[in-house]
Amino acid sequence: MKSVVIGVIGADVHAVGNKIIDHVLSSAGYNVVNIGVLSSQEDFISAAIETDAKAILVSSLYGHGEMDVKFFRENCDEAGLSDVKLYVGGNIVVGKQDFNEVEKRFKDMGFDRVYGPGQKIEDAITHLKEDIGI
Repeated sequence: MKSVVIGVIGADVHAVGNKIIDHVLSSAGYNVVNIGVLSSQEDFISAAIETDAKAILVSSLYGHGEMDVKFFRENCDEAGLSDVKLYVGGNIVVGKQDFNEVEKRFKDMGFDRVYGPGQKIEDAITHLKEDIGI
């Protein structure tokens, strides 16, 4: 069973969506390592190393995700996780912004998949199957 790390980054305490993501991914056959809310980049990276995770899914609902994930890809690479797939989703920027521009900024930061507000978790499952298999 392939492991994926999920959690809510930064000072965000939105736990309900995190629990839903955990349940849906577990039901889809993934070993979900849920580090919970108020998580740092280091928390995600440590969990991924410890569990040989193939993907890290970062959630943020309070709008400051863009600041919280700066240099995430570089930090993963430095930790030996250059092959791990990075996903980010939720309300990841402050205010209403064009999602195509937001997606480009996050992909330029090294994220493989970027999800906006209201996007279904099933889309991430489809992408996980494409990116890491099951």
